[in-house]
Amino acid sequence: MNVGIVCEYNPFHRGHKKQIEVIREKFGAETGIICAMSGNYVQRGHPAIFDKTLRTEAALRCGADLVVELPVTTALSSAEGFASGSVAVLSKLCGGLCFGAETANSDLLQTTAQALLSEEFPPLLRRELDRGCSFPAARQAALEAMGLSGSLLESPNNILAVEYCKAIIRQSSPMKPLPIAREGSYHAEEADLENPSATALRLRLEKGLDISAYLPEAAGRVFAAAPIHTLAAGQRAVLGKLRTMTEAEFEVLPFGSEGLWRKLMGESRTQATLEDIAAAVKSKRYTRSRIDRMILCAFLGITAEIMNMDIPYVRVLGFNDRGREILSGVKKSGFFINAGQAADHPIWELENRWEDLYGLFQAGTPGLPGAAKNRRVVYIPIVHKSDIDF
Repeated sequence: MNVGIVCEYNPFHRGHKKQIEVIREKFGAETGIICAMSGNYVQRGHPAIFDKTLRTEAALRCGADLVVELPVTTALSSAEGFASGSVAVLSKLCGGLCFGAETANSDLLQTTAQALLSEEFPPLLRRELDRGCSFPAARQAALEAMGLSGSLLESPNNILAVEYCKAIIRQSSPMKPLPIAREGSYHAEEADLENPSATALRLRLEKGLDISAYLPEAAGRVFAAAPIHTLAAGQRAVLGKLRTMTEAEFEVLPFGSEGLWRKLMGESRTQATLEDIAAAVKSKRYTRSRIDRMILCAFLGITAEIMNMDIPYVRVLGFNDRGREILSGVKKSGFFINAGQAADHPIWELENRWEDLYGLFQAGTPGLPGAAKNRRVVYIPIVHKSDIDF
């Protein structure tokens, strides 16, 4: 059985390698491990700290067999959209979906997912929203009104885990949920040696500190001396876009009701920094991550229409020999195309634009444009056991 992992690897660290090792231990050394990875923009509404080609190579050298890229519109979606798009991609390749969760109880996660999809849930959710609750608080209260534990969804990995289960149910996916316990704190700002959070490692990188002790050796070699990308490095470019957008451009942004996009427009014209804008727009009802995604979409030129566009292909970022064999079984469908390959679809030119804009987030000297057309699939041949860092 091939097992899928939805990931960002932002950056790839020891905890990610542990997940791959657990899959090998449970399902055998010949199990194909396929990663659906966010590209150069990630779900929290920020640029990825390292370029997607480097993160792909790190994953392959640490045990993954095939890495495909989640479309930008999936990578920048809410948890529900992120999970739905990811499941749609991996269902074409895998029989199981492995994900980390604070509560690694498959039955409980699936029961919660079924409750969220039931006819009973929407009116209860609406009732709580009308009382002025934020969406997360309203969802928790609605579940508790149904006799279930709403506290399950207080943890970030549990939220995504339930969304994966929902997507599997909705899409009648052949994949079986395979949750494993997520060790360590997802948002910890201090790096734990064995179970570091990606948040802590990004903070260290932004401070110019070494992170090699927290990475598998093979990943450390890939990332050594690689330029980092941060929202702060591209702040002036983003502010320039926000300050020159018209009302019509704000109106068509994704994630925003009229009240929200008007608030963002107003604060973009009065606040000095991105942090000030986001802090002023954030409210009890609208989470910070939603605001950050909305701001990044504004910069990239992603409208609600583009966000909802059906993209009929997924790019292959890299593979080893096993991964190439897995891919050969589905390549004739035309759904999977190689990195750098032109696509006969309107989104292709937009992808090139987004790739060029990523370079503006590079710390120090901005990255060169033209990355999309020059990008190639990463191939890591398996010749000896030592070629993969297990």
